[in-house]
Amino acid sequence: MTRQVTITFDATDPARLAEFWAVAMGYELQPPPPPFESWEAFADANDIPVERRMDISAVVDPAGVGPRLLFLKVPESKTAKNRVHLDVHCGVAHDAPKADQLAAIRSIVDELVAAGATEHESFDEMMTIWTVLTDPEGNEFCVV
Repeated sequence: MTRQVTITFDATDPARLAEFWAVAMGYELQPPPPPFESWEAFADANDIPVERRMDISAVVDPAGVGPRLLFLKVPESKTAKNRVHLDVHCGVAHDAPKADQLAAIRSIVDELVAAGATEHESFDEMMTIWTVLTDPEGNEFCVV
């Protein structure tokens, strides 16, 4: 039996990270559960204090296939290298011509830098091409 998984990020600004990862993954902000028409209505009905309403955000795959990404506000900032990271695939096979792989990776890297990522280093090793970036809060990820 398979299990669904949520990938959770500690964050200083959950809404900002959710917006960024929605772009990076082709996801959408998670809608409120039925019967609520807004997260504000959900928070009101569940007595969530106004000052805590921005402490959590999430994005979901609109096709319902990929994992949910959850962003939780924490008081401390990131202090060390990630032990786990996401690879965002460019959609071009690893055995495609190198020029096609590089162009697809470059296109996604440019889109994500415009959305707030920072580009770091590119690699071409062991028959794989990838670029390392960080999201707006410094979490490492790769475009492959």
